[in-house]
Amino acid sequence: MEGLCGSSLTFFSDQRLCCADVLPPAEARARIEVAVLSFLRALTSPDPAISHLPLINRTLSNSRVNHGLLTDVSWIFLSHSFCTRSLTRANATKAFIRVWKVMEMCYPILLQEKRVTQRELYYKLLCTSSEYFTSQLQVNKAIQDTVALLRCSRYSLGIMTSGRGLVAGRLLLQEPNKEIVDCCSCGSSGYPISGDLNLLEKLIMKTDARYIILVEKHAIFQRLVDDHVFNQIPSILITAKGYPDIATR
Repeated sequence: MEGLCGSSLTFFSDQRLCCADVLPPAEARARIEVAVLSFLRALTSPDPAISHLPLINRTLSNSRVNHGLLTDVSWIFLSHSFCTRSLTRANATKAFIRVWKVMEMCYPILLQEKRVTQRELYYKLLCTSSEYFTSQLQVNKAIQDTVALLRCSRYSLGIMTSGRGLVAGRLLLQEPNKEIVDCCSCGSSGYPISGDLNLLEKLIMKTDARYIILVEKHAIFQRLVDDHVFNQIPSILITAKGYPDIATR
């Protein structure tokens, strides 16, 4: 870590910091601490090198995720392209401040080893930093910048999405210290897939299904469940109501 605290913010573009899994809270906090120390050292140096800062370069070519969906990696970066933004421009300055505000909010969450959804984080930031955050989109972009700059997953920062996925069919699920859920008996609404990846890892699952059927449209999923397709074809039905979130994948 010592080598990362140079006169410039090389920490943010150091490819060695890439990881292939969710970081433990202590390591995520350490990366935030190193980012702060790097910034302060650059700020207080005789020749400050912070007039330009690397943030995500959002263009049409990298605005959609096209990597990581079919790999063994448990997370994906939303963008891999960086641009330098001058602090002399008001918009770039605010974007950079938003990144620090997100890290400031995530640090105590990591300290308590808790989780918040992006929506919860938006309301927290709206209460404490309303001059910098006025919409959910600004929070989402700031989270993307933070994830890319710290080279870790969003979940590593204690941020999770609200669960969107549903599952139904020949599957028995049991959460720790809870009753067994029969996904054949959940009705057309199905069983909601939690956005908490830690909880998903602890699920006990039993099935005699021979197929997993992925359904893009929620309405089609409901129709198939109503028709009890999983009794005709021994299967498990899964939908994410469109583009799949990480928990559903």
